[in-house]
Amino acid sequence: MTAPSASPWWTPHVHADRRPFLLARNRIKAALRRYFEAQDFIEVETPALQVSPGNEAHLHAFATEAVGPDGASSPYYLHTSPEFACKKLLAAGEMRIACFAPVYRNRERGPLHHPEFTMLEWYRVGETTEALMADCAILLQTAAEEAGSTRLSWRGHAIDPSLLPERLTLAAAFERHAGIDLLASLSPSGETDRAMLADAVRAAGMRVAVDDTWSDLFSRVLVEKIEPHLGMERATVLCDYPVAEAALARRSPADPRVAERFELYACGVELANAFGELTDPAEQRRRFEAEMAEKARVYGERYPLDEDFLDALASMPEASGIALGFDRLVMLASGASRIEQVLWAPVALPEPGR
Repeated sequence: MTAPSASPWWTPHVHADRRPFLLARNRIKAALRRYFEAQDFIEVETPALQVSPGNEAHLHAFATEAVGPDGASSPYYLHTSPEFACKKLLAAGEMRIACFAPVYRNRERGPLHHPEFTMLEWYRVGETTEALMADCAILLQTAAEEAGSTRLSWRGHAIDPSLLPERLTLAAAFERHAGIDLLASLSPSGETDRAMLADAVRAAGMRVAVDDTWSDLFSRVLVEKIEPHLGMERATVLCDYPVAEAALARRSPADPRVAERFELYACGVELANAFGELTDPAEQRRRFEAEMAEKARVYGERYPLDEDFLDALASMPEASGIALGFDRLVMLASGASRIEQVLWAPVALPEPGR
């Protein structure tokens, strides 16, 4: 006997259950817009159609095509982030920009994932990631206040958003939660040593497959040993990522093995990803090509490079930028348990056999 399917989101009683979360979403968005306006940010809009959806190995895009009046077609993609367009605007002369952008990621569905979601991105020209960390602390508290709460919560975990986030380096996190010396597997210039990390991972009692790359092992330790502990008493800023795990971030002037990248966590949930932006087009091209070679190895496909973006990068000033999963922030502030509860009109799951 086939189990009955869940009622559609537009069913009145389902919508009535979701409506408090949706109204909280609107209040939070309005408050964050007020914050950025008070900080002299310009709100911008970016196109979803791009010649490249982004060049990170493990992100999957939706493909389409543009057909001209003559019938000729060109491949396009729905963007996985508004980042390329935003950086072109910085090259054009904008100094502080923010946007709430619908973005699209394939192969993603779950309590925290949806194929179409809203990314809040903002950029500060001439400022460091320290300014972005300060923004994050204010946004967490603002979101909770607008939701009528004094905490952020997810699956039994709750934090006080008025507390300043803990700052934790990847090296310290690997040592604290896995007993692994991460930096020992990096050369002075940031090149990775797969054999050394594999030995450390085995010693920590974790599995190592023959075909695991250094990046595979890094991600396994991060997901299994570290992320479950992040943002549990207060939010966590996880910073100083190895250069090999920061394709769009510049190297740290204090340690060339790591990059100016941080991620924000609350209640074990990743909320945001920030970079001290890389502005060297040759280095960016090299990193993109390496990412696409890895994508071809793992998934058998690669995405084109946005040559227009690489040209613009040469004119882009020093800046810091961050992408925050707006829907996830609303979830934690409002107490929602699934991302569909905070989306006004979720994408319906296809029925089996249809």
